Amino acid sequence: MFDELGAKLDGALKKLRQRGVLTEPMIKEGLREVRRVLLEADVNFQVTRDFLGRVQERALGEQVLKAVSPGQQIVKIVHDELAHLFGDDAPTLALGGRPSVILMVGLQGSGKTTTTAKLARRLGRAGQTPMLAACDLQRPAAIEQLQTLGGQIGTPVAAGEFGGDPVAAALAARERAEAEGHSVLLVDTAGRLQIDEELMAELRRVRDAVEPSEILLVADAMTGQEAVTIAEGFDQALGLTGVVMTKMDGDARGGAALSIRGVIGKPIKFVGVGEGVDDLDTADPQRLAGRILQMGDVVGLVERAQVAFDEEEQAKLQKKVMGQGRFTLEDFLVAMRQVQKMGPLEHIMKLIPGAGRMKIPAANMDPKRLKHVEAIILSMTPEERRKPEILNASRRARIAKGSGRSVAEVNRLLKQFKEMQGFLKQMKGMMGGLGGMPGLPFGG
Repeated sequence: MFDELGAKLDGALKKLRQRGVLTEPMIKEGLREVRRVLLEADVNFQVTRDFLGRVQERALGEQVLKAVSPGQQIVKIVHDELAHLFGDDAPTLALGGRPSVILMVGLQGSGKTTTTAKLARRLGRAGQTPMLAACDLQRPAAIEQLQTLGGQIGTPVAAGEFGGDPVAAALAARERAEAEGHSVLLVDTAGRLQIDEELMAELRRVRDAVEPSEILLVADAMTGQEAVTIAEGFDQALGLTGVVMTKMDGDARGGAALSIRGVIGKPIKFVGVGEGVDDLDTADPQRLAGRILQMGDVVGLVERAQVAFDEEEQAKLQKKVMGQGRFTLEDFLVAMRQVQKMGPLEHIMKLIPGAGRMKIPAANMDPKRLKHVEAIILSMTPEERRKPEILNASRRARIAKGSGRSVAEVNRLLKQFKEMQGFLKQMKGMMGGLGGMPGLPFGG
């Protein structure tokens, strides 16, 4: 997310960050480079101009020019102003009434149906009792997709009939949600390849019938400035309360996300960062700004860990390692599988402060490498996993052959595992949990 923009912006600020003394010409030259980076990232021209105007006004202040580390002060100003572009406060959902209705709108292909299920999943984890309503009755595939996703996340789906009246389907879904005691109803609506009056008229009828507390536009970040134009059209027709940006894990340059609030005045509330049902992050302005400037996102890392890690297994592992001082390859396999659930390792690394600038070989970030390690461990006997010290040359050769990997890979894993055991012994009694340590063996 924001990889290309973050790398270029970091490069533009690098000269300022490294200087012990800054003059006004130096600052203006540095900000010209920032301007070029933002425009190349497809940020709206007016939004860019206003942003740089605020940064320059603050950066040329006497307090910055005379600061001990003026370059770092400017980076802080840029961070604050980037956060301001997304909105000054962390976004929230207006959930009032029972059920609260959230109307999900957007063009066809934006990921609206998948995002609707992702949001239901997130609300369910937060203690809500969501229900999904399939009201895109133009395409039978959309109804089937939402029903499949609903089954996957354990959320009931009220589906209208193909070719039926979406208003009647939405009203029936609301009545059912109220009767069954659901706290939130998420309504998946029809989309088109482009905005047209027929679509907007239909959406207005659904909106007026179910009286939603939230109207969220699902916008594809890959479409660049076109996403801003689409947001303007939907906002004028329906009165949006917020936006969900999808496909932020792709090759999007980030301009649309930075522009939308400045153009339509409505906040980005969530960002889609993958295809999994848990790959929906809160669009917290401070955290997004930190990720753009490659400062990491510790809160995001913790949230992913909370979703991915099995609490019972984690408690057992923590007690075993911190209490008994034992950490076997069997324990490692459990920990590794939980780390895999957090998502691609390259995405996890970007959430760790400072890791974004680390030059980690691409091969070490390859998800296949995790599978290779898993194959090696699974080729061991239970006794060998518990007592890796018994792995002599012949056993290692057998494990390599059984896993389809080389003996050198087996030896490397065992060496790194031994180093990790020593590290855990040093940390015993000093930590309250394992943190991210299960991921260490994949870095070298």
